[in-house]
Amino acid sequence: MSDPLNSAELLPSVVIDAQGEHKNTIIWLHGLGDSGNGFAPIAPELKLSPELGVKFIFPHAPIRPVTINNGMEMRAWYDIKTMDMGSRADVTGVLESCQLVKALIENEIANGIAAKNIMLIGFSQGGVISLHLGTRFEQSLAGIVALSTYMCEPATLSSEKVDANLHTPILCCHGQQDEVVPISLGKLAYKTLEDNGYHATWKEYIMQHNVCMPEIQDISKFITACFNRE
Repeated sequence: MSDPLNSAELLPSVVIDAQGEHKNTIIWLHGLGDSGNGFAPIAPELKLSPELGVKFIFPHAPIRPVTINNGMEMRAWYDIKTMDMGSRADVTGVLESCQLVKALIENEIANGIAAKNIMLIGFSQGGVISLHLGTRFEQSLAGIVALSTYMCEPATLSSEKVDANLHTPILCCHGQQDEVVPISLGKLAYKTLEDNGYHATWKEYIMQHNVCMPEIQDISKFITACFNRE
């Protein structure tokens, strides 16, 4: 087994260790302008069984100028140069962040947690990274959760997808009143996954660009089911 990556090379993160034996890992990516601290309080709200042995990693995105926010520097997985939905995500930034998150996954693997016991969850910008990386990662993951998000370059998925995660469960959740990422974009991402043969599930909620308790409960059920798969 390869040596674990030097922690100095990894994204700084909020880490919540597993209760008891560490068996599974969730890497949860925040949205634009937030940090790993934003979603860390959700871990106990999921009410996962200690038997699952879930460790949470909530990484902080790099700080970068964001064009649509007048170049203000903030934590962002990629730049947003225009509000045009067709070219909203800066592809170069998406690919760079995918490599940073991939390093977190590989570090978990190097420390003895198999890819099949690692899940990616992402909200908004973080969901873009989770979908892009998860469908292209070379080893089978436990699951992928895409929250209030969209897909970067959906047209390229058919040529770039990796068979390893074709049967990985994917949960797509979206608010019906989302004013930041229209629900139509979430549905497009879900349809693109379906059209490419992925095992995706769609859930929508009466909410805006946020999370709600029924959604948290659905995520908890999804996590439990994925980590109990053989």
